[in-house]
Amino acid sequence: MEAASNVRGAALALLAMGIYATHDAVIKVLGAQYPALQVLFFSSLLSFPLVMVIIMRDPTPGTLRPANPGWVAVRTVVGVIAGMGSFFAFSQLPLAQVYSILFAAPLLVTILSIPLLGEKVGPHRWAAVVIGLLGVLVVLRPGAQSLGWGHLAALASAIASATTAVILRKLGRSERPLVLLMWPMLGNFLATGASLTIGYRPMELPHLALAGVIACLGLVAGFLLILAYRAGEAAIVAPMQYSQILWATAYGWIFFDEVLDLPTFAGATIIIASGIYIVWREGRGGNSANRPVIASRIRAETVTAPRTSLLQRIWPPRP
Repeated sequence: MEAASNVRGAALALLAMGIYATHDAVIKVLGAQYPALQVLFFSSLLSFPLVMVIIMRDPTPGTLRPANPGWVAVRTVVGVIAGMGSFFAFSQLPLAQVYSILFAAPLLVTILSIPLLGEKVGPHRWAAVVIGLLGVLVVLRPGAQSLGWGHLAALASAIASATTAVILRKLGRSERPLVLLMWPMLGNFLATGASLTIGYRPMELPHLALAGVIACLGLVAGFLLILAYRAGEAAIVAPMQYSQILWATAYGWIFFDEVLDLPTFAGATIIIASGIYIVWREGRGGNSANRPVIASRIRAETVTAPRTSLLQRIWPPRP
């Protein structure tokens, strides 16, 4: 029975990651014609009614006033950076290259969990982190290719996403999910709305509809991931995130004339192997008291694809 549940969880996670990859491919389509932050603004705006329906289910009484204002402020800032960075990176770089860089987030979670969670990291996980970060250098290959704003944005998104994951883990249940969702949404609207004064291009109706598709895809994938974690063990479900590289390779080749080059393939292989090894080590327990990577539901956060762990707290399982 447990094996069947794990298979179901893995299958749901694979489907969720395919939808997330479609979400990111649509971002790339619109990002080729409009400023990336404008795409994020309208996608977020169109996702707001859907998110509000979810938020209304929050059973925890209270207000938007945070119990930990300092940490919530930091979570808001890094959440906005994660979303803005990923949208910009997808509009500038090949999909597979963006994913390869974003896959560094679990490695960074392992590092950040030491000062923020008091996590003990042994030599095996340290070795995996170092090797994984070397894989990022293989993807970036500084000196062999010119690094642009897209690479910087992807790195910033990975760092911000990892920071968000660890902060949410640190806060635990001391903050309402409503607070942790709404403040980044408000910060995102202010930041991306301000960007419209710098560069704005009127969106055609079909393209505006695609922005709505981005909103729907992010939330659908999020709920499928919730079902995946409820069905299977986290150590089985978590590595399914790396399947996005397969979707990225396929979408890149079919729709954007992108070819997975050898350095990106080699670097992605190193990063993914390191990430899976860390998940395996955490799944075994040992020195890992918090299992930060497994518990973090790694995914570059945007308003259209909020943290699955927060959605799960708002949408509890039926008794």
